[in-house]
Amino acid sequence: MKRYTRFLFALGLAAGLSGAVLPGAARAAATIDTQASQAFLVDFDTGAVLLDKNADELMPPSSMSKLMTAYMVFDRIDDGRLSLDDKLTVSEKAWRKGGSKMFVEVGNQVRVEDLLRGVIVQSGNDACIVLAEGLAGSEEAFADLMTEKARELGMAKSTFRNSTGWPDPNHLMTARELAILAKRIILDHPTHYHYYAEKEFTWNDIRQGNRNPLLYRNIGADGLKTGHTEDAGYGLTASAVQNGRRLILVVNGLPSMQARADESDRLLSWGFREFDNYALFKAGDTVDEAPVWLGAEETVPLVIPSDLKVTLPRSDRNGMQVAVVYDSPIPAPVPAGQQIAKLRVTWPDGVPVEVPLQAGTDVEQLGPFGRIAASVKFLLLGAP
Repeated sequence: MKRYTRFLFALGLAAGLSGAVLPGAARAAATIDTQASQAFLVDFDTGAVLLDKNADELMPPSSMSKLMTAYMVFDRIDDGRLSLDDKLTVSEKAWRKGGSKMFVEVGNQVRVEDLLRGVIVQSGNDACIVLAEGLAGSEEAFADLMTEKARELGMAKSTFRNSTGWPDPNHLMTARELAILAKRIILDHPTHYHYYAEKEFTWNDIRQGNRNPLLYRNIGADGLKTGHTEDAGYGLTASAVQNGRRLILVVNGLPSMQARADESDRLLSWGFREFDNYALFKAGDTVDEAPVWLGAEETVPLVIPSDLKVTLPRSDRNGMQVAVVYDSPIPAPVPAGQQIAKLRVTWPDGVPVEVPLQAGTDVEQLGPFGRIAASVKFLLLGAP
């Protein structure tokens, strides 16, 4: 048995193949700098990282942490424990809270949907507290639930101490985990995502515009949330779609609102311009045939279990290679579905993507006389 690598094609020869989702993420080397203290740009479909600057560094997320507040409310609505028409009472604590406000009044009852708009569009600290107290009894208890939910979502570093992003030395997130949260909002709660694209909301006769500057620029932005404190600087968790391709961007530590708007625009535009997604295979496609040792069939089809799409720099598309790697020959018996090979995708200066290939059919082992005949053939002619 020997390690066997068979090159199938370069990208230019695979134009007829199509797919949808990459079952593993590629990392593209960043070729752009940014004045943001932390920055993370990722392709929504493939998980390919286009830009990573201190993306795993803990930082104050300021109002970007309200993404988790809204996610918690969306969860309650979608599992039936809460309705958009339910009303929650405004406490004195919520009414007195400073910073950005929805301007709810103490003692009033406010619909959950209005509170959500107050959180998402107006970045209302008061609306966050009303929701937190209504769902968990206290803001502190709600913050504990936020941290618990973060762990469930794979956000191992994020810790919440309040529902608003109000400065606290232990209220911290990372740019990467904000991007994870943004993706989960879009995937898990698609019927509620539209709130993030609303440009204004009026409550108590006070009209406020969405602080997300990208909503007012023609780049396909449809969310998500800004943040700002003196310690954190100006930040934004954003998502945009162009030609059916979605990117998620997180930046933080920028010096001004204008810098936040311009830098976010520049980085997203760069990601759309310099990179693209290339569909290679659909789930169930036979990628190659591998020889079988002592099997009732001479070969077994190598099948890809999931659709395969890769993100790579447009300048590298002609340098991409796709190869199948396995130990040859495959010893029988071979059960259908067994992982027996890998598909490896490489391109200049990129980290290779590897995905499993499975046996497409069962291949039984030869009977005793068949094995004897195969062994004689091996002695005479060598391995298949």
